[in-house]
Amino acid sequence: MQIGYKLFAEGYSPQEMVRQAERAEAAGFDFVEISDHYHPWLKDQGHSGFVWSILGAIAARTRRIGLATGVTCPFIRYHPALIAQAAATTALLSDGRFVLGVGAGEQLNEHVVGKPWPSVTERHEMLRESLEMIRLLWRGGYHSYEGKHLRLVDAQVFDLPETPPLIAVAGGGTSAAKLAAELGDAIFATEPLPELVRTYRQAGGSGPRYAEVPLSWAPDEDTALKSAHRMFRFAATGWKVQAELPNVTNFEAATAHVREEDMASSFGYGPDPERHIAAVQQFTDAGFDRLTLVNAGPDPDGFFDFYAKELSRRLSRIAPAG
Repeated sequence: MQIGYKLFAEGYSPQEMVRQAERAEAAGFDFVEISDHYHPWLKDQGHSGFVWSILGAIAARTRRIGLATGVTCPFIRYHPALIAQAAATTALLSDGRFVLGVGAGEQLNEHVVGKPWPSVTERHEMLRESLEMIRLLWRGGYHSYEGKHLRLVDAQVFDLPETPPLIAVAGGGTSAAKLAAELGDAIFATEPLPELVRTYRQAGGSGPRYAEVPLSWAPDEDTALKSAHRMFRFAATGWKVQAELPNVTNFEAATAHVREEDMASSFGYGPDPERHIAAVQQFTDAGFDRLTLVNAGPDPDGFFDFYAKELSRRLSRIAPAG
């Protein structure tokens, strides 16, 4: 079991992300994970720095803690060749501490380059081609690739680590879980769904199983729920909605009727460590073993102290019930 901390890049500045990564290392977290977005989800969040610059700064300012994207869409806004290069460079700068998390993207971030937003089937095809291309480039030498959607022409990544980064593939359904087993080294999820882990394993996947655990620490429950509602109510829409809406205004409208009390059903919240442990236990029971704690509370430093004092020792020993 490894426990990570989510660097919420939509809610804080790039400088603050680097500072929080240093605090996470000092607090005993095994890794930090950061999203790769162009826009925030909501107006109240107000940030969205360039992830690859932030990762480079974190690599230089930390020594032990692992780094991961959670997750990068390697097509449309980017080309897979650029992600192959960026991930290889980050792995070198971090001395092999980097994991490349990839997924099929959201229109919120990818539409900015002016290309049409593909159907989910087409996006999964593009993700497959992207992974094949990245793997090809990480073998070294010049390569070309001709896919149904994507092309690579006479390209080489010159600076490669001795061991390529692990690739964790985001999976919200069975097809993505099978893709994670076939072309990834790990699976990545945001819900405690045992069927995802089961499908991944049945398809031959034997690597780590990453998941994000929604928490909101504050000295009292009301403050914790208010903060979760203000910063994370977008998550109540579900991935089928989150992938399709094109801008912040749409997410504001889509979440207008989400109430503070609605957040209580999906978050571990407040000052009681038992409530947080129970939220983590759901993901452990579902078969995940790389758990990223996502703090929606208003005080990151308070959460780090809470983790070090109340959660770290217990979570290091957590196991599936029974």
